[in-house]
Formats: sequence, structure tokens, C-alpha cells
Amino acid sequence: MTGDQEPGLLRIVTAGSVDDGKSTLVGRLLHDSKSVLADQLEAVENASRSRGRQDLDLALLTDGLRAEREQGITIDVAYRYFATPRRRFILADTPGHVEYTRNMVTGASTAELAVVLLDARHGVVEQTRRHAAVAALLRVPHVVLAVNKMDLVGHDEGVFARIAGEFTAYATRLGVPAVTAVPVSALKGDNVVEPSAHMDWYPGPTVLEHLESVHIDHDPRRRVARFPVQCVIRPRTAGSSGHRGYAGKIASGLFHVGQEVTVLPSGRTTTIAAIDVLGRRARAAWAPQSVSLHLADDLDVSRGDMIAPAGVLPPLTRDVTATVCHLHENPLAKGARVLLRHGTRTVRAVVKDIPDRLALDDLSSDPDPGRLGVNDIGRVVLRTAEPLPLDAYADCRRTGSFILIDAADGSTLTAGMALGNGRQGLDAP
Repeated sequence: MTGDQEPGLLRIVTAGSVDDGKSTLVGRLLHDSKSVLADQLEAVENASRSRGRQDLDLALLTDGLRAEREQGITIDVAYRYFATPRRRFILADTPGHVEYTRNMVTGASTAELAVVLLDARHGVVEQTRRHAAVAALLRVPHVVLAVNKMDLVGHDEGVFARIAGEFTAYATRLGVPAVTAVPVSALKGDNVVEPSAHMDWYPGPTVLEHLESVHIDHDPRRRVARFPVQCVIRPRTAGSSGHRGYAGKIASGLFHVGQEVTVLPSGRTTTIAAIDVLGRRARAAWAPQSVSLHLADDLDVSRGDMIAPAGVLPPLTRDVTATVCHLHENPLAKGARVLLRHGTRTVRAVVKDIPDRLALDDLSSDPDPGRLGVNDIGRVVLRTAEPLPLDAYADCRRTGSFILIDAADGSTLTAGMALGNGRQGLDAP
């Protein structure tokens, strides 16, 4: 298996409030794991000296934009690729400012583990709760709480225990399945890659040790198979078989030749006659490979349709209930007419109701808010003009998610995660 399904690959997203040291933590992780090239290190050394620092400013390893370096903050999502002898990593370093919460949504959408960092002096703050809520909303299966700047609280075990207990209780109420808390000092390197000599009371793994050892199930056979059709490839050469190919990227699971499949929304059933992967025939293919499927029967299939195993189909629906994070400065209100993009399909939709909004301080529900503002997390009910093959997000992240788009200018409004039957919100199992 290749790509995202390779057992040695882990996708990580990092999040933390402004000035809590998140970029320094990521920089320390890259530096101490020997994942920084010589020319990158030299550039950071020069930039550190130009800012009047005698030591190495590790935050500059991830704050790559000029505006970020000038302001000393993270603005954009910075993707970093690094490896150790035990595992390869794709790390999405996301901004801490509340106005950039949308960037964390982007980074966390494909993550298998989230590192939420906070300042030991300040403990759990609103942005910490927001980051935990986004991780829960996007069903990130593992969360690491990095309690940073432990050197500034005297490496006090009691401070760490209090913060870890408060955060874990909050995350558990949100439905986060697993939290691992680690006391660190990113500036000094304590418990990031190497164990700390100042916190011998902590018996657990360093951040890197946990990242290398956490179990992630990459077996596509244990996931529902979904294939959104991106385009139809019609035969144009003499001597071709005459069968059309249906090209796209497998969203989830595994497909094989001879498998009985159903095309949605038409509901027609056939079998897979052949699979092309990178121009070669293959007996099977799995997510996230880009492939062309050839079907045994000449069906009417077009862009936006979905191919799925017969008998394991997503429900077709025009009534969508979802937990959402609103990303646009303009609020989302009842009655709004929008475009809903799900996979390769875009349909018209109307916001029928906004039943509640999540209060991050105590996880209470603000009933019938009427609208959602930027960075608000809440629940919406939509009615689409055409039926969609929509999985529950908890069952399939790729085909249970969607975005709402402004029909007038094409801007992204809202990120949505569909709720299945009986699920009511973030804390649903």
C-alpha cells in the first residue's frame, strides 16, 4: 500500500494560543530530530542574528512567511515533512489567533493526531477550548496536550496535573477518544525529543516518542469504500474497448475487479471490469489513490456521481443535519441560499434552521441563535435541491464532510460535518 495508507505515515496538526510557543515547539521537534537541512538551519541562524538574538530562534523554522517573521506570529498553515527511523510525518502548523480558526479547520481535516499546546502559566484558555472543539468536531482520533513553558512555573508537577486534568475532562465531554498530556519546555528542549532532567516525576513518553508509537489504523479494508467520480474518460482511439472510464480519487476504502458496485444517485448496479492506476491495470486500488474505474455495463455516469459497494451504500438525502464551523466574516443566517459542495458534486441548498450554537466556556447549547458568526460552532439543518449520497462524518470523514459556498462570489462560508441518525452534536459517539 502507498500514500496515506502507508503504515509508517502520520498526519499531525498543531494548535495553540498566540505566544504559547507552538512554533518553537515545532521548530524544536524538527531541529532535535535532525530533520532540518543545513541550508535551512543557516537561514534561520542568519534571521535570528538579524533580530538581535544570540541563540537560535527555532520558531523561524515554521514561521516561513515574511509577514509572520516580521510580526512574530503564525498566520498561514505551514506544512512540514519530516521522518525518523520509526515513522514519517506530515505536520500542519496552524495559527493561534482566533480569527485564523478557519486555518486550523483546514489543517485538522485530514489529521490523525492533534498537538494542542498551552502556556503552563495561563492554563486552559478560551482558544485552548476552541482548538479542542475543532479537533473533536473533525473527529481527530488522538490529541496530545503539550503543557509548555514548564520552566517558568518551576517544573511544578502540581501545575501540570491540574491543567492536564482540566483539559482532559473538557476534551472527554467533547467526545475526544484519547488525550495524552506531556509537560514540556520547547525553548529548552525538555520532553520534546529528549526526556527532561528537570521533571523526573513525569514517567510518560516525550512528544516525539508518542508520535512514533501511537497506533493508527491504516487498513482500507476496514473502511467503507467510496469513489466520487471526477470526470468521464471516453475512448477516442481506434481499437479501444469502447468502455468509458470513470476517473477520480478514491475517498475511502478499497475497490477490486469483479466487485459489485452501485452508482449513486441513479441506483444502478454493475461490477468493476477493470481498474487503471497510473496508466497500468491493477486488480485492486485503495484510498487515496487516483484511478480510473471501468464498469461492466455502459451506465449513465457523470461528474459528481458516487460509486460504492452494493449493499454498503451511503444514504441518499436532501435533508442534511450537520455540525459546522462558520468561517466567513459575514454571518450564516436562517433562510440563506447557498451552494453545497460535497466531494465532486455541487448543489443548491437553503439553510432551513440553526437549532443551536456551542458555548465554548461550559459546552452549553445556545438554542435558536438565528445565525452563526465567524468561528462559531453550531448545528444547522439544510435542504438541498438534489439528493446527496452523504455518510455520517463519524463513519467516513471524506464523504461525511462538505462546505457551503456563497453563490454570488464563490467564497467559502462554512465547513460542515454531517450527523447520522440519532447523533445530536459534538459529543455523540
